[in-house]
Amino acid sequence: MPDITRRRALAAAAAVAATASAVAVAASAAPAASADDHHDHTAPGSFDEVYKGRRIQGGPATGGGHHHEHGGGYAVFVDGVQLHVMQNADGTWISVVSHYDPVATPRAAARAAVDELQGAALLPFPAN
Repeated sequence: MPDITRRRALAAAAAVAATASAVAVAASAAPAASADDHHDHTAPGSFDEVYKGRRIQGGPATGGGHHHEHGGGYAVFVDGVQLHVMQNADGTWISVVSHYDPVATPRAAARAAVDELQGAALLPFPAN
């Protein structure tokens, strides 16, 4: 067996370090799994609460309509006005108010909308 040179030892150490770094970066970029992270797309539970002085409600949708499919059969309201929500393929939720900030639940989408509205009224969204 040939003797290992300093150059080969350093190259091997650099390769091991690069592989370990790539694995660490990939692991930190992957979302952590949690009990709520099963993505089976079952309807979340209902909620009814006051958040920052606004009444937010959510629960299984009744009736049809164009937006019924996007929200996974779930309806969300802020002060009695429907907040249109949509469930993404990865199980996260977005709304027409906070479209570029996906959250874990419809309740979180309602809270994000209240935060974004900063006291302004939610206007009804016209259905086409």
